[in-house]
Amino acid sequence: MQEIEFGLQREFIQLNQLLKLTGLCDSGGAGKALVAGGGISVDGSVELRKTCKIRAGQLVKLGEVEIRVVAAEEPPPD
Repeated sequence: MQEIEFGLQREFIQLNQLLKLTGLCDSGGAGKALVAGGGISVDGSVELRKTCKIRAGQLVKLGEVEIRVVAAEEPPPD
């Protein structure tokens, strides 16, 4: 199983954008198609909402790929 750790720098990211930014699809539209096909689960439940808000601490799974969403560390002040 491939594991990807994604550092989230804001409150949430839309599911289709997460798939695009992690390289699992080429575009947001392709991400929407993946979600609509029922092949994505979030925290163990199938997710069909293309723009579902994904937050730090959640686990997204597509086939044999797991994306663990974590809070990105703040850069140190100058």
